Amino acid sequence: MREAEELINVDDPAWPLLLQELSGTGVPVEVLPGDPGTGRATVLQLQVSARSHLGGIVLNCGGLLVDDGWLRIFGSPRSARLEGPPGLAEVNAMPPAFDPEWRPGAGLVVAHDVLGGVFALNGSNPGEAGRPGDPGEVVYFAPDALGWEALGAGHSAWLSWILAGGLRDFYEGLRWDGWRREVSVLNGRQGLSFFPPLWSAEARRDLSATGRRAVPMAELLGLNRDRCLGFDGADPGFLGVV
Repeated sequence: MREAEELINVDDPAWPLLLQELSGTGVPVEVLPGDPGTGRATVLQLQVSARSHLGGIVLNCGGLLVDDGWLRIFGSPRSARLEGPPGLAEVNAMPPAFDPEWRPGAGLVVAHDVLGGVFALNGSNPGEAGRPGDPGEVVYFAPDALGWEALGAGHSAWLSWILAGGLRDFYEGLRWDGWRREVSVLNGRQGLSFFPPLWSAEARRDLSATGRRAVPMAELLGLNRDRCLGFDGADPGFLGVV
């Protein structure tokens, strides 16, 4: 096990490089203020260093809000405000004190989107967990398909893809006229519930005609999990705690 100082005090931290990417992107991104103490505790628990983009985000900010909050990439927020996005430690139910036996299980949840979609880093045995992709690869739980899909990238490449505008094509067919306005008024712990639901033929035919309402993200994630279990009995597994 590496101590916190060894993980944090590195010669080539990722955060300055990530700041350069953030300053050069045309994608709207808000960098939330972070809590250094929570950041230190989180990198210690995860045993990731400041050389990684994951460690850089957790240590230096409270998270990233992309596209007016459409995507919430988790960091270490200053306070667990009810209206603010949760931190990486909270979402993944990390122990309050360092526990060398704790593991993130099937995968580490690193981001949620307002649709109830979940981005996670695969654990050491994705196949055993019923997930696609390789260990350490970013996978996405798609609420319109009610299943996981591999994205073919690790965490740092995934972040670079987002900042290069990759979400525009990724969410093609899942954004409607006026989506930015609807999303911008949500708080960091809310998502959008659709009726008819995203996976229905009606929503696929005309998403803009669906009814949408703000709901707690916990409710949305629970609903998606229940739908998976109800359709084919396949449990998507851990989707995060909000």
